[in-house]
Amino acid sequence: MRRHPDLYLMRHGETAWNLEGRLQGRGDSPLTTRGLQQAAWLGDLTRGIAGARLSSPLGRADQTARIAFGAAVPHDPRLAEICVGHWSGALEHDLRRAHPDLFAGGPLDWYDRSPGGEGLAALRTRCQAFLDDLTGPTLVITHGITLRMLRMLVLDLPDLACGTVRQGGVHVLRGGAETVLRHPQDI
Repeated sequence: MRRHPDLYLMRHGETAWNLEGRLQGRGDSPLTTRGLQQAAWLGDLTRGIAGARLSSPLGRADQTARIAFGAAVPHDPRLAEICVGHWSGALEHDLRRAHPDLFAGGPLDWYDRSPGGEGLAALRTRCQAFLDDLTGPTLVITHGITLRMLRMLVLDLPDLACGTVRQGGVHVLRGGAETVLRHPQDI
């Protein structure tokens, strides 16, 4: 297993589309009141941690980063969420009902079947390129599936579905192990 610098991976705060069960992919929706609070918690949890700070260029991640870090941070397009193509903005439960065959298999396999989507192999390639360019500890604001891919690659996990990724937590990847930091008010 290749050694990587310490990584502090964070998912953007909760959005309106998260609450509605809509697929966002490269689309965007505003942070909810809870999402704004989660972004502030990320700031509390990472205050004093030295390292580069980077964000996905998508609005929800950028807004989370500005709140968490107290300033704008550089964007890296490789941290954007996986593109779900024509399904962006659709309700997941409607898609599951209309296309059960596309949702067969593992819980996240359908990302390879979303019409016009990016697919998991392309996501893996850009996440690996991001990891290969790291030179020191890095704090990252990204998205659910992208965060899962980064974890899978760094921790050598068997698939994306391993473990839980929640908004408002910091996934610390250090020395081949993961620790999740949670704010005491995050219940």
